[in-house]
Amino acid sequence: MTKLRVHCFSISLDGYAAGPAQSAGDPLGVRGAELHEWVFAEGRDPAVDSMMDRGIDGIGATIMGRNMFGPVRGPWEDDTWTGWWGPNPPYHHPVFVLTHHPRAPITMEGGTTFHFVDDGIESALAKAVAAANGQDVRLGGGASTVRQYLRAGLVDEMHLAVVPVLLGAGERLFDDGITDFECAESITVDSIAHMRLVKTGS
Repeated sequence: MTKLRVHCFSISLDGYAAGPAQSAGDPLGVRGAELHEWVFAEGRDPAVDSMMDRGIDGIGATIMGRNMFGPVRGPWEDDTWTGWWGPNPPYHHPVFVLTHHPRAPITMEGGTTFHFVDDGIESALAKAVAAANGQDVRLGGGASTVRQYLRAGLVDEMHLAVVPVLLGAGERLFDDGITDFECAESITVDSIAHMRLVKTGS
């Protein structure tokens, strides 16, 4: 059965997935980039690499929020913005972008096609499951997008990385009393706690 999985999602000790004052020039907000420095560190611990590799294994489609796709707000004025990732995004499978404004699909190099879904999270999930062709669906950011799926009870598994910084403000991941997950696996490397959480009863 296809699962909806959150992969490699960093949060601060005080629960923020992005810092305050997000902007086009600072999409993760003030100090938000500190949450992701471990991803790009050289010589990562093999146990962390293993968890990361397993997190992307078996993924056939991705869902993301419009904020993760880019800084453009409101109606799409033109088709010039095609994402943060250049001509060959790292997905190499169908990606479904949540939006309130219709836009034609964008086909990129490497097998990535961005589809824009303007009729809700359930519709995006149904389209992603169909496109994944029996594989799992990855749920990307940002925090608001993940929260919507958590509130709807649709997330099956999460890999969270709790980074030892205190941001004090920004966008939180858990703000809705979500308690129906249990820790199936955890490791701590370089003071960062990596946890694989699975939905209770899965």
